[in-house]
Amino acid sequence: MNNKSPLQNIKNRLLTNFFSLSILQAVNMFLPLLTFPYLTRILSIEKFGLLMFAQSFILYFLILVDFGFNYSATREISIHRDDRKKISEIFSSVIQVKIIFLFISLLILIFTVNYFDKFRPDANLYYLTFIYLIGHSLIPTWFFQGIEEMKYITFINLIAKGSFTLLIFIFIKKNEDYLFVPILNGFGYILAGIFSIILVFKKYNVNFKFLKYKILINYVKDSFDYFLSRLSVSIFTSSNVFVLGIFSNNTIVAYYSIAEKIYNALRSLYGPVSRTLYPYMSKNRNIILFKKVFYLITVLNFSLVIIFWFFAPEIIEIISGDNFNLSVSVFRILIIYSIFTVPSSLLGYSFLAALGYKNYANLSVIVASIVHISGLLLLSVLDLISIFNILFMIAVSESIVLIIRIYGINKHNLWSLSNTLNPSV
Repeated sequence: MNNKSPLQNIKNRLLTNFFSLSILQAVNMFLPLLTFPYLTRILSIEKFGLLMFAQSFILYFLILVDFGFNYSATREISIHRDDRKKISEIFSSVIQVKIIFLFISLLILIFTVNYFDKFRPDANLYYLTFIYLIGHSLIPTWFFQGIEEMKYITFINLIAKGSFTLLIFIFIKKNEDYLFVPILNGFGYILAGIFSIILVFKKYNVNFKFLKYKILINYVKDSFDYFLSRLSVSIFTSSNVFVLGIFSNNTIVAYYSIAEKIYNALRSLYGPVSRTLYPYMSKNRNIILFKKVFYLITVLNFSLVIIFWFFAPEIIEIISGDNFNLSVSVFRILIIYSIFTVPSSLLGYSFLAALGYKNYANLSVIVASIVHISGLLLLSVLDLISIFNILFMIAVSESIVLIIRIYGINKHNLWSLSNTLNPSV
């Protein structure tokens, strides 16, 4: 018998999900940092850069396949978590749409690899990297976020990705083994996806059923704004590696990718906070709690920025060796950006979208992406594509995101509101 109050149950669920997401994020962050030092020393800089370029290319398809369901489906599952029939409909719809988009992505990949000289010589690499997309599409993280039960997906990811990390050290012994990297990575995700779906069926009694075309279209429409937002974000994140690969060479891609991967790993430390707050804020709209968390994370982030800026040379050397000196400067610039990007991220979907103002969260990244892609096009026309010019465009784009989100909050006077469904949580 549960003698705890509803308020205490809410607190416990939030803490459990936060720690589960923290462990999941730690796995996603630290396991690549274990394999990176090994891969950068076994593989040539050129092959390592090629792997990073292939990953950045496949990420475009990931955005299409996800189609914003990590937000829209999470919200719907959270709202209807006690209605098993509705949850089954949501789950079935999202999986069916993902499979359709997965097939479309494969057709686009085949066309691109066969008709563009940039991709044709390494066709096998791109096809093998596509395995990751298949596995990632099977993992219903949005479902577990929506029901606020992240401990299961955390456990599954730990086993699958831990196995992948171990196999990297077993199978990658020389430069020519680079194709094993996407194979092992992809099957690790497929393993996690299969176990996740079995868990959804067995533990939560979710039934998969083929739904009518009109129902699928409604879910696609509901998620379209989130898809545009996610696509826009990728334009000034994943596009940077992709553009460098198109207009420079794989060595330059390697220098930039090392710094960006470490920077993203550090930023991902705050992912569990956002992903825990989003379903909670969507349901409870507890502004007081959000503000406390926001101020705490902002102060913590600023402290970490100072530490990592000073120790950047040591961090880069540990992760990639002494052949990546250019990466130190890139990393220092990126880490300074997190002073603005971390608060901006929290204010987006965890706050604005959760309170019903998703238009500001989405509009901010759409406008920023238009500016970013316009800047990249101008740089390419003027033959000025370089690492530091791209870093300048990132600064401009991220500033636009933050400004628009602050504008939305001020316009609707959201920050000064004290009304909440559970003010004492």
